[in-house]
Amino acid sequence: MINVSVQIRRAVLEDQLQIANLIHNEVTSHRHLDWRIPLEWIGSPNYWVMEEDGRHITGVLACPEDPPQVAWIRLFAYSPHTIHSFDVPGQSQARKQPEAWSALWEAARGEVLRANPQARIAAIAVKQWFQDILFSSGFELKQSIILLQMTKETMSSFPTPQGIHIRPMREVDLPAVVNVDLDAFGWFWHNTLDGLSRAFSQSVSATVAEDDSGVIGYQLTTGSSFGAHLARLGVKAEAQGRGVGAALVSGMIQALDSHQLSRLTVNTQSDNAASLSLYKKLGFVRTGEQFPVFVYPANKIAEATRHESVNLKSNGG
Repeated sequence: MINVSVQIRRAVLEDQLQIANLIHNEVTSHRHLDWRIPLEWIGSPNYWVMEEDGRHITGVLACPEDPPQVAWIRLFAYSPHTIHSFDVPGQSQARKQPEAWSALWEAARGEVLRANPQARIAAIAVKQWFQDILFSSGFELKQSIILLQMTKETMSSFPTPQGIHIRPMREVDLPAVVNVDLDAFGWFWHNTLDGLSRAFSQSVSATVAEDDSGVIGYQLTTGSSFGAHLARLGVKAEAQGRGVGAALVSGMIQALDSHQLSRLTVNTQSDNAASLSLYKKLGFVRTGEQFPVFVYPANKIAEATRHESVNLKSNGG
């Protein structure tokens, strides 16, 4: 019998190459839809690796709290050669958990809840194997992200409402854009200043809508060889229903070249009726693709927090 020494520890910069090798194995790698690549999060709280024999990293899990109150699982990957798994009580054989997940999840969950018991741990799980892991760990389905698209044939144009001015976004606008984003999307889905700054730097089109009160809406669009993607569209709650969102998208469409507009895509939540109605009016249609969003439920967080407290007291903490 071969004895293997395994430890769970925090990731450090020297781990980058081994983590990159795990990430590039697409079969056993989950990556969050993010403005940062996973390696850029190294050094953030709650970035863990599983290491065997003090040399080989065989698993990695990162879920830093960003935005506040939400710890998205931004990365989980493990070596396909690490075949250890264990049965989860009450689960089928198809829902065996990899040993790497079990150990890393225990460390990550504990740190998130000790730092902020009110935080929610969440994941957008594209791949079935990761969905199975989340289900077996007690995560619940919150909603889905759905993908829509429009082509030149389905595009519609809308005028800018009276009293509204649309102009290119500037870096100095970003703090105001963050406020709009929080007001439009709420605490669970909003982007931080860092996230929106990165989105701005990667955009091919970024505009704001303003009235006498200041910035009331914005859009950020990215480009690729496949076309353009409306990455973010936000309008303050008090300004919604006035045609601001439609005008922002129309202005973006007019500014992009024909190649970028060969296909325009956008994501939204399956239960966001207002966004779905707007995108339908603009000419977007569903592609049929959707990605489930999982959240570790509040009652399990409370239970885990109580368990942590009992353990601390029993150990003299």
